Amino acid sequence: MEDLSDRRKIYNLGYLSESELKDNPMELFREWYLSAEQSDKISETNAMTLSTVEDHLIPRTRRVLLKQYTWEGFIFYTNYHSRKGRAISKNPNVCLNFYWESLEKQITINGIAEKLPPNLSDGYFHSRPLGSQLGAIVSPQSEVIPNRDFLENKLRELEIATNNNSEIKRPDHWGGYIVKPYQIEFWQGRPNRLHDRIVYILQNFDWIIQRYAP
Repeated sequence: MEDLSDRRKIYNLGYLSESELKDNPMELFREWYLSAEQSDKISETNAMTLSTVEDHLIPRTRRVLLKQYTWEGFIFYTNYHSRKGRAISKNPNVCLNFYWESLEKQITINGIAEKLPPNLSDGYFHSRPLGSQLGAIVSPQSEVIPNRDFLENKLRELEIATNNNSEIKRPDHWGGYIVKPYQIEFWQGRPNRLHDRIVYILQNFDWIIQRYAP
């Protein structure tokens, strides 16, 4: 085992003051996201951690990709029969987290996940590479499979059956979610561990803004 207690990082790249805040947190999210997009040290700006709560209140987390953000919320796509999909169907309260280490910035979002309308899921599904479309069909996500060959064989069978048809029907078990936020926290690393934490909370259709102690 290894003792990591002496690991230290000095945070000094920025600050978050009240004068920089927007009335709507989605405006600030967009500002921070575009800043991260411009950094050559971040390879996947849209990678985010998604946390769900499963049966018996067991939490589970994984990385997924943000595919769109709107005034309403944050959109990602997945297999509805996966562990995350099953968890969301029982408890739609989820948490998203973006951590951009090179900027010393973090955004944590609490919200309610709702399925997208089928036409929006159709549109995104057909924008994907053909191989990704076929992969979404053949993979029984989160289920036990005997080996890797099981997937490869199913993929080959589907390729033959579809004859590389560019218009594949989206399976009903695959589609998008939008996470509609009710709380968003913006974290900026600061010296001496006195980090900036600004929290937006949705109350009666208005966002209130609070500063939390680090």
